[in-house]
Amino acid sequence: MKGTTLMAVKVRIGTRGSRLALWQANYVVKRLRDCFPGHEFEITVIKTKGDKITDVALSKIGDKGLFTKEIEMALLREEIDIAVHSLKDLPTTLPEGIRLAAVLERENPLDVLLSFKGYSLSGLPRGARIGTSSLRRTAQLKRLRPDIETVNLRGNVETRIRKMEDEGLDGIVLAYAGVKRMGFLHLVTEILHPDQVIPAVGQGVIALEIKEDGKVAEELVKPLNHQPTWAEITAERAFLKAIEGGCQVPCGCHASYQEGYLTVDGLVASLDGQVVYRDRVSGSEAFAQQLGEELARRILAMGGGSLLETVRCMGD
Repeated sequence: MKGTTLMAVKVRIGTRGSRLALWQANYVVKRLRDCFPGHEFEITVIKTKGDKITDVALSKIGDKGLFTKEIEMALLREEIDIAVHSLKDLPTTLPEGIRLAAVLERENPLDVLLSFKGYSLSGLPRGARIGTSSLRRTAQLKRLRPDIETVNLRGNVETRIRKMEDEGLDGIVLAYAGVKRMGFLHLVTEILHPDQVIPAVGQGVIALEIKEDGKVAEELVKPLNHQPTWAEITAERAFLKAIEGGCQVPCGCHASYQEGYLTVDGLVASLDGQVVYRDRVSGSEAFAQQLGEELARRILAMGGGSLLETVRCMGD
């Protein structure tokens, strides 16, 4: 896609091939067509490393960009014009030549418990088996229910739900957004409040990447950007960048926008959930990045820094 005018063009949208990823890509195409009815939009499916490795916990693979790198490479090679991601999959440092250009209005960012047996978190029997592949979820679930056993669970939403039944699990924890988009809200037995489980950075957000010099793509995605969501994820990603520094660690951050102000909650925890450092900051959306960085500094100073040194790169 060459040039800088918005004359009718063919626009290639890059995405993963899962049902959820395709839902997101098709939703983006619908929004783009509403704004630019004269353009032609096509979806290009790209398989990522994370799609190919399905039998290993994410934390054990130890590679950033598991679900994004191949799509970003296609963007740099100009095989696609816009990349669509779940923002929580996107590393805080992007490849040179690529930028995050827009985020769509956020779906509910919280985690949910699903159980064929109808259990709430507090109603789970002692020793209950809960499926999740997330260090963040595992640590926070263990903090609330030290007696439960977490079982590594990879795959898309439908696969995890099927495994819950096939393996006789008492429940699984997923993101509300994916469960809703895939039509499984009827299986949700509890929406986990941030006081219980802080969600992942960027959870519930569809992100659009373009090339740095993609002027036409920039004009196309600009109407889709949702400023309150942009403020929230700016704070969250600043927190993660300051906290992370390497492999996956059990941390979460949730920013909430209201009338120009942000409230940002963050957490780091030990793998067993028995040691938790958590804090909150608030301020104007104009200082979203600074708020995220300040929250990270506070938590690291509380003892989170030394805690992370003991868990970084250890995996589940």
